[in-house]
Amino acid sequence: MALPLRIKSRWNKEGDHSLEEIAGALAFISWRLAQDKAINLHGEDFIYENDRQRMDVIIEYLIFMLQIMDRLARQELEIEDEDREKLIVAVAKKQAQIIQDNSLDLFGPGDYMQAFFAQINQRAGEYAEFRYTDDGPSYPFLRHLGYEIQQIMGESQENRWVIDQVMDKDGPELNRKIVPAMRDLFE
Repeated sequence: MALPLRIKSRWNKEGDHSLEEIAGALAFISWRLAQDKAINLHGEDFIYENDRQRMDVIIEYLIFMLQIMDRLARQELEIEDEDREKLIVAVAKKQAQIIQDNSLDLFGPGDYMQAFFAQINQRAGEYAEFRYTDDGPSYPFLRHLGYEIQQIMGESQENRWVIDQVMDKDGPELNRKIVPAMRDLFE
């Protein structure tokens, strides 16, 4: 049994923190959570064909959490639109840098950031159709994440039920972890 991932989401120093600092912390936390969920899929006996497939799953989880952060910033934290946009763009840029660094190590030279930004823009339009409430992402919101990961993983015998794992466990757990982390960082 895997140990639960511990997330540090409280500041060491008291005082106000800039949106840039908060964005950096959120990007790092979301990366750790996405990595953990990708590893968890393997632990649940779903099969990755290669590292590219695993990175693509991590990217889908990152985009899902970015959508949650945006909704939370608007709906609960009531951050002004201009600051909310700055925050989400800063998180996305920091996530992209993490993806770039890790992809260089795994796949060699290339510009991995632009593909990530294009995918964020595409998914933002798709996720805009789905509701996010106090209870978290709606069923269609979670189903979309599950569908996208199913497309990456394929429908081999081993991966046939990955959509259920993502919708029933991974998506809701990511929401349960990223929401309090974001609240803590804004305290």
